[in-house]
Amino acid sequence: MSKQAASSPRLDLTADAPCCPPLAQRRVPAGTAAALAPAFKALGDPVRLQLMSMIASAEGGEACVCDLTPAFDLTGPTISHHLKTLREAGLVDAERRGTWVYYRARPALLRQLAALLTVEPTAAS
Repeated sequence: MSKQAASSPRLDLTADAPCCPPLAQRRVPAGTAAALAPAFKALGDPVRLQLMSMIASAEGGEACVCDLTPAFDLTGPTISHHLKTLREAGLVDAERRGTWVYYRARPALLRQLAALLTVEPTAAS
């Protein structure tokens, strides 16, 4: 672990308040970048981005894997792998109910990512 990362305060990715100013305003601290990078990396795959969109926009705030899988021309194990990646990145929570797993977006982390990417219009824009 780098000296810089070791001295950084632990980032609370579940906080409702933004973790840091938007990257267009100030450099992102190393610890913040390390904490948020897995979520951005997970969303960098088109299938995972679509899955995240389906889960986040699902009626009732959650989506059953039984509804997600048929939307893709991929095998069940492949969809499960993508969902596991989203879970490990902290983007979704999962709950098993009988034979099915239901997924919910973690809005606090999504707000952190959105806040970091916020770009305010400038006078020249």
